[in-house]
Amino acid sequence: MDSVLYNSTFLKACRGEKTDHTPIWLNRQAGRYMEEYHQVKGNTKSLDFFKTPHLAAQVTCDAQRILGVDAAILFADLLPILEPMGLVLDYLPGVGPNIDNPVRTNADIDALSIQNSSEAMPYIAEAIQLIRRELPQEIPLIGFGGAPFTLASYAIEGKGSRNYVFVKRLMYGDEVAWHELLTKITTITIDYLNYQIDSGVQAVQIFDSWVGCLSPFDYREYVLPHSRRLIENISGRVPIIHFGTGNPALLPLMAEAGGDVMALDWRAPLVESWDKLGATSVQGNLDPIVLCADRSAVIRTATALLDEVNGRPGHIFNLGHGIIPETPVDNVKVLVDLVQEYQV
Repeated sequence: MDSVLYNSTFLKACRGEKTDHTPIWLNRQAGRYMEEYHQVKGNTKSLDFFKTPHLAAQVTCDAQRILGVDAAILFADLLPILEPMGLVLDYLPGVGPNIDNPVRTNADIDALSIQNSSEAMPYIAEAIQLIRRELPQEIPLIGFGGAPFTLASYAIEGKGSRNYVFVKRLMYGDEVAWHELLTKITTITIDYLNYQIDSGVQAVQIFDSWVGCLSPFDYREYVLPHSRRLIENISGRVPIIHFGTGNPALLPLMAEAGGDVMALDWRAPLVESWDKLGATSVQGNLDPIVLCADRSAVIRTATALLDEVNGRPGHIFNLGHGIIPETPVDNVKVLVDLVQEYQV
């Protein structure tokens, strides 16, 4: 990595170093709330959109340029990694991700194959290389993947879920099968994230978007060994951001699993959690729905969060989840400008 990138505001904050301003990037910063996104996507189906490198690269770079954020994140989705395993994935209008052949039995788990991401998903490397050529030299690119629990949950449920009935039925009912499934998913995710790093990303974020449905006991019993194995096998190459949502009680266990930056959602008090975790760096944690309010609310809530942090090195400003489609772009720009201009 060249010195300009290494000394970028975002990467310095990942290492807990003092920066000239608080770096900011946003989950789902390239998304449906932006007109430019729709212009690029047009009528392209979502799965094809993720797999078309020049389109993925354009929306990634557009979002960074339009917002002026301190890092870009690869435009992709968590779930296409499951396709090479043998799952039939599509994105349905009004439904979202849908897997036609969800994993429900031992035979289903046995049938899952493990392939090299570089061979099964060549479009990822091509997109990363296109993005890296187009981004400003000092702007890092973040890669990402799903955490083992979240990917397994999608594979088992087959679509979004409120109660995770099929997931917990397998988890509680057949521990051997559960751990076999998560072992396979962890193996492909290790390969996938190392592939992204080899292809040119400067950091990776692990999304455990569904993990908040678990108790601390269940996380330790059924999830922690797999998340730890994932992080141990990609550690030391680039900063790793570990992000989970929905249950602050899991944060100490997630920190035990590993990561260089602990990313918090809005349900956790930022500085108090930072102190308790003993983390070098934290990311977060504005409620994304604040951005749907008026401009004064955005300024007030973001300023309160920055005041709480009080310039402490190692803070990366982000949302506690992704930007939603109803968000006014101007509010997002106001937030980015405010954070970058804020002085203690």
